[in-house]
Amino acid sequence: MTCDDLNMHHRRSIRLPGYDYAQPGAHFVTICTHGRECLLGEVADGRVNLSPFGEVVHEEWKRSAVIRPELELDAFVIMPNHLHGIVIITGDASVGSHSVGAHGRAPLHRAPRSLGSFIAGFKSTTTRRVNLARGTPVAPFWQRGYYEHVIRDEGDFEKIGTYIAENPLSWELDENCPNRLLPRD
Repeated sequence: MTCDDLNMHHRRSIRLPGYDYAQPGAHFVTICTHGRECLLGEVADGRVNLSPFGEVVHEEWKRSAVIRPELELDAFVIMPNHLHGIVIITGDASVGSHSVGAHGRAPLHRAPRSLGSFIAGFKSTTTRRVNLARGTPVAPFWQRGYYEHVIRDEGDFEKIGTYIAENPLSWELDENCPNRLLPRD
């Protein structure tokens, strides 16, 4: 394997260097299905109709704020092949120090009660439930990683909330929409 081969597989982090993702703050996240396959539902007349897999994702997203007291969830939308949401880390839970990961396994490479920890747990739980339902115990359900943006002020928060609310209305223009409408020149 050459250096070029190694560099080809190196993923550049989009995280803010030095930023503590366990500190209180608001984040805009996008999580995409593996291969951006439209497994979560369909959009008709500007409304999302969730598939059974989309219902699982919806249930687990809502449940996350119940089982993780350090989180608040604001606006979110589940699209056919991705989820957009605003996650607020409140810092209300005692963080503590954990040296092992879930189930007493190897140490985590992410801070407990951080955005990364939440996303990893959410993706793991939804993948397990969806794969059980579709009889594919080891199939990937989500793409590796996720997109996040630290929300810096109220204007940013409002702009992102509007984007989330209006996302189903622009689905037919999305490059991943199977029935994509091409913009007119």
